[in-house]
Amino acid sequence: MASNFGLKSLAILALTLAICVQGSLGGITCENLNKDTCAFAVSSSGKRCVLEKYVKRSGEEAYVCRTSEIEADKVTDWVESDHCIEACGLDRKSLGISSDSLLDSGFTRKLCSTQCYNGCLNIIDLYFNLAAGEGVFLPKLCEAQRGDARREMAEIRSSGLVAPAPVSGVNNFKYTVAPAVAPSSA
Repeated sequence: MASNFGLKSLAILALTLAICVQGSLGGITCENLNKDTCAFAVSSSGKRCVLEKYVKRSGEEAYVCRTSEIEADKVTDWVESDHCIEACGLDRKSLGISSDSLLDSGFTRKLCSTQCYNGCLNIIDLYFNLAAGEGVFLPKLCEAQRGDARREMAEIRSSGLVAPAPVSGVNNFKYTVAPAVAPSSA
């Protein structure tokens, strides 16, 4: 009888342990990541993780990792490697997800480098989609980076859309410039 109780206890313990291990190894949850692993990670559901900063009532700054609504293509359960963070010119403590860095030619040069472009598919997937949101095709941007980067940067800044110039009927206005006068204290 005692051995029967021991076997049941052992079976229950093994089942409990299996469930706990499966739950802990079940995948990445953004909210469980710290500030050193959050940025550029992808959860087990395929959503990108985003690092956010907030100020506590005490005035102390704190960081929290959250799940964004941005889905990664074909990538799940991924924490980006230090090698890719460095090769692509990124920072582990990047807050949010933004296409602004695409305007920096130094960043774009690293993003388009062979090390990053061919070896860091998660990052390239993210910036491919961010560039597409700005109306820019990332492979074309990288090609321009090897050539005339200024033109491509101008296209990004304007999102590729430029208002056409007036064709005819342009009114020539004459403006008079008057000197600015400082306000008087009366």
